[in-house]
Amino acid sequence: MLYVLQNLISFVLDQDTDNKVRTNYQCHIDVDEEAISVMLANMSFELQTQHENKDAHIIIMHLKELFDVASSIEMYETSKKLFRCNMIKGSLINNHVLRMIGYFRKLDQLGFVMDHELSVDLILQSKYEISI
Repeated sequence: MLYVLQNLISFVLDQDTDNKVRTNYQCHIDVDEEAISVMLANMSFELQTQHENKDAHIIIMHLKELFDVASSIEMYETSKKLFRCNMIKGSLINNHVLRMIGYFRKLDQLGFVMDHELSVDLILQSKYEISI
């Protein structure tokens, strides 16, 4: 299905098109319809109704528009927490490092992969926060 999602059909069949091209075209259309079914089956009812009678490329573009904004906000908030992360004096270093690793993983899931050396440097440079 990935082939269909990554490659648009850029031509229209006419009467002179040979059978091999027609077969490939129909196969592409069939897989496109299967991809649409899979995508719709995994959406909420509200999203399903918004994407009825749309092709796979239109659905993907619309979903990217909807969720890219939310993920970039979440990425910003997570990176802000990571870069401001300080260890509370008297707490265990294990908990502090695990919390930071959680932020690294969340950023990774959101598509922001941080260099290993920078990750280590961030953990090492985080300092104690004086609790009041």
